[in-house]
Amino acid sequence: MSHSPEQLAALAQSIKDWGRELGFAELRIADADLGQADAGLQQWLAAGFHGQMDYMAAHGSKRARPAELVPGTVRVISARMDYLPRGAGGDWRGQETRRQQDPSQAVVSVYARGRDYHKVLRTRLQQLASRVAAHIGPFGYRAFTDSAPVMEVEIAQQAGLGWRGKHTLLLSRDAGSMFFLGEIYTDLPLPVDAPVEAHCGECRACIDVCPTAAIVGPGRLDARRCISYLTIELKDSIPAELRPLIGNRVYGCDDCQLHCPWNKFAQRSPLPDFDVRNRLDAASLVELFGWTAEEFEQRLEGSAIRRIGHERWLRNIAVALGNAAGKQRGDARLVAALRARADHPSPLVREHVQWALARHGHD
Repeated sequence: MSHSPEQLAALAQSIKDWGRELGFAELRIADADLGQADAGLQQWLAAGFHGQMDYMAAHGSKRARPAELVPGTVRVISARMDYLPRGAGGDWRGQETRRQQDPSQAVVSVYARGRDYHKVLRTRLQQLASRVAAHIGPFGYRAFTDSAPVMEVEIAQQAGLGWRGKHTLLLSRDAGSMFFLGEIYTDLPLPVDAPVEAHCGECRACIDVCPTAAIVGPGRLDARRCISYLTIELKDSIPAELRPLIGNRVYGCDDCQLHCPWNKFAQRSPLPDFDVRNRLDAASLVELFGWTAEEFEQRLEGSAIRRIGHERWLRNIAVALGNAAGKQRGDARLVAALRARADHPSPLVREHVQWALARHGHD
């Protein structure tokens, strides 16, 4: 069925309205041609900056060419969903920074403290597509949430949801960067939205604050040094030279976002899905290190954290417990927690526990 330009414009507006009703903060529409994005991706891959993330290189040009991934695609609906928890206070950035400075506390990235965003966004994108189909009849589409070879930041930038910051994340003048992105590839020739200008200027706060110097230049990230990569994507031992730089961050890292001036405009999520679970905004390292494998699976059901598994969870916390030696060297509770895992069946866990014990002056 063909639609007139007027009908398509009206449909695009309806999609944006329906999206907001489903909890998305903003939706905009991009053309399926991503231009020169593929060249930048290939340069990044050639430099080896993706580390063990083989999936970044596994799909050839499909990542930069939506119509190759989903034949018939002519437009991409790009959607933003804010994730700052509803209960975040006015000084949430200061509060997060202070927790990082308390070596006994476990710091989990804000986005991962509630329900797994993949499930939340995928369900609501599907609901949006179903509403479109109910309005116009069957149409070609496929929804994505960080789940396929999709250049979501490039798409969102082209759609005008924001611009790519120097830390490589999307930035919005209205919402900073504390949000998720999702996409619907479609064969509907909807009118496209215009990109927005970048507004980072000379600011380099994200580059300067990165604990591991992973942002090697504006818009250029060496993931192999990024704490989010090291604590989530990396399956092996964390390089010994990087461990002291991780501090008490046990899952992900928010430093580049906490120090970005635009995040004073970060928006709270209207959804309860991203409310904090399991006290992950206030838990101590010892508390989380004490979780058994069964407790880990049970407590983190429905959480993005569960995907790294209990073994890597212990690996990460062991590093943080070792780093606590900087201010709490030899602390009896920390040492006792580490000793309790010294004979763990996993060589990966044992290695990191021994490293941490050595930091506290114990063999």
